[in-house]
Amino acid sequence: MKLISNPLRATRIGSQSAFTLVEVILAILICGVVFSGVLRCYIQAAQRAQWAGYSMAAQALAIQQLEQARSGVWEPSGTRNELTNLNLISRVYTASTKTMRGYSISVLDVPISGSNAVTATNFVTVRMVNLNGTTNPAVLVQMVQVDTVWPFQAFGKNQIFTNTLATYVAPDDR
Repeated sequence: MKLISNPLRATRIGSQSAFTLVEVILAILICGVVFSGVLRCYIQAAQRAQWAGYSMAAQALAIQQLEQARSGVWEPSGTRNELTNLNLISRVYTASTKTMRGYSISVLDVPISGSNAVTATNFVTVRMVNLNGTTNPAVLVQMVQVDTVWPFQAFGKNQIFTNTLATYVAPDDR
């Protein structure tokens, strides 16, 4: 090789610098770790978005059942009580506690292609509540509680979640 005389530094003609094999492998490992973290975050965000969609659909189902109960007429002085006549599969009334319990099964309104629909169960409780118990006549309201139970599969595990809503309904004849 021929040396070129340079007052600042001597260089060889034809010599080139390059990465070593160790440097290339370390760069690939670092890129792999970074991209695996990015992919993991993407998967987690997609699952959280899916869970949020299921939760919102279950909340809408619970609100629908609650509004059905609120639209019913209740006259405590008469015999009309439509709050206990909701569209439920099963209904059990306990006279001693003045409580009606029942349930219905519905499909969650989430965008799913195919036949893998997600079902949720609404557990409805309508209970007579005496607000102060000492006045005559007593101040009565009915508490309507809806518990919507729905499944969600994440990371190969089936988990059960519950959305709960409650409201008080006053009589219509006052």
